[in-house]
Amino acid sequence: MITTKYINYRQVLNLSGFHLILISVWCTLIAVLFHFFNWNWMVIPWVPVALIGTAEAFLVGFKNNQAYDRLWEARKIWGGIVNSSRMLGSMVYAFNTENELIGKFDSEDRKKKIICRHIAWLYAFRDQLLVPTEWEHIKVEEDLSKNTDLKRNRLIKAGFPDYTRTPLFLNKYLSEEEAESRSHYKNFATYLIAQQSKDINELKNMGAISEFNQMQLQECLNEFYTLQGQAERIKKFPLPRQFASTAFVFNVIFIMLLPLGLVSEFAQLGDWGIWASIPFCITIGWIYIIMELVGDYSENPFEGLMFDIPMLSICRTIEIDLLQMTGETELPDPIASKNGVLV
Repeated sequence: MITTKYINYRQVLNLSGFHLILISVWCTLIAVLFHFFNWNWMVIPWVPVALIGTAEAFLVGFKNNQAYDRLWEARKIWGGIVNSSRMLGSMVYAFNTENELIGKFDSEDRKKKIICRHIAWLYAFRDQLLVPTEWEHIKVEEDLSKNTDLKRNRLIKAGFPDYTRTPLFLNKYLSEEEAESRSHYKNFATYLIAQQSKDINELKNMGAISEFNQMQLQECLNEFYTLQGQAERIKKFPLPRQFASTAFVFNVIFIMLLPLGLVSEFAQLGDWGIWASIPFCITIGWIYIIMELVGDYSENPFEGLMFDIPMLSICRTIEIDLLQMTGETELPDPIASKNGVLV
């Protein structure tokens, strides 16, 4: 997540610097051919170019609107995880879990086990969401042997030491048996919630909590299942590619035709107008490129790039809250943004 009030020039160039170079070369080439070689045959009227640009603006606007919906829904899902996690912690420590079968120390151990397993679930679930899908930028570039977004991802990981330490967190908050069983499950996060349900049901059967308390805790676990499923829906179902791909193709066509229609309009002002068309052409084309890229990078909020939901920061916030409920005094530090990015 970008945390600066305004995107600085480095972030802009990081996102669209290569595209800016390409469009600058193309617009300059058209102006040179028109001026020095009198290639008037390649000039086209401005009206069809304007019509294509208008249609592209509507399509990109629709795409960006849908991409923002996916991004905002993902943030609401993780906001729900924060609230439900706090409710789980408060209920675990509010319900009386002491009777003749469970001593005071055993009771505290069982409570802490449930809390710690939930913290492990947070990091395991985040780790699963970061696995690239075939339509995400990192995976596409991996297949095409490109490395722009792969470098961005590595740079972010290097800036945040906890970024790839999920196995360490699992070993810290899970029993050795549960941590080693991770490789046996394709959806380890789901398994952890199921284990929570078993432990809570065991407490009910032992008479440590009432049936009503067990139902309340189970409803909270069911909410985690719901939130996990909603996040997985966004992760595993892309923005329909017919919309995303069409917007990209139309954008390329418009930018290719833009200098062909613009140079003749400026040429009516004289020879200097031909050269004046270059910065205007670059500016218009760059704006359309930025609009396309903003929507393109916003549609997948779990990629591990600077445009994502700050899942690591949210997990750390919940971790601190829950550890405080257990009485821990040595708490991890909150995740702070670095270089204008929070992960």
